[in-house]
Amino acid sequence: MGQRVGYQRVSTVDQNTDRQLDGVQVDKVFTDKASGKDANRPELKRALDYVREDDVLVVHSMDRLARNLEDLRRIVRELTGNGVRVEFVKESLTFTGEDSAMNTLLLSMLGAVAEFERSMILERQREGIAIAKAAGKYKGRKASLSSAQAAELRQRLAAGESVTALAAEYGVSRQTVYNYRAA
Repeated sequence: MGQRVGYQRVSTVDQNTDRQLDGVQVDKVFTDKASGKDANRPELKRALDYVREDDVLVVHSMDRLARNLEDLRRIVRELTGNGVRVEFVKESLTFTGEDSAMNTLLLSMLGAVAEFERSMILERQREGIAIAKAAGKYKGRKASLSSAQAAELRQRLAAGESVTALAAEYGVSRQTVYNYRAA
């Protein structure tokens, strides 16, 4: 028998993972503080690279592994195809690659519910922002630079200064510099 490897995920750095895998025996844990909208998460990638045949990847619930049905099914299929068992604690489901039709159905249904839940969260967020904007309460994110700094930045860009150097000097990303240039 291989190792029991835990994977935890919360959506923001302010949240904690204390309740996930609490009381569950694992040998090593990988933790992401990032959205589950896609599988492009550093600790998930490390966990997937780390697990080997006969290991068990233990995850609190399916929506912690992925909020996208395609990603969830692909990750489980790839892991089980490599001899790694996938265990979801909350759902009390384990996938081995030799799964029953019922297990496969439950993976698809519960994965679809997680994806639906994420889309509903985004929809409510958009509706709330629209209402707040209409009421004059939502102005968007505070500008990174003052209007004087923005004007100076545009002049220096027009003079041919490097985007990378300006971004470092102003303490903003290169994309922010490009955004100011386009505005």
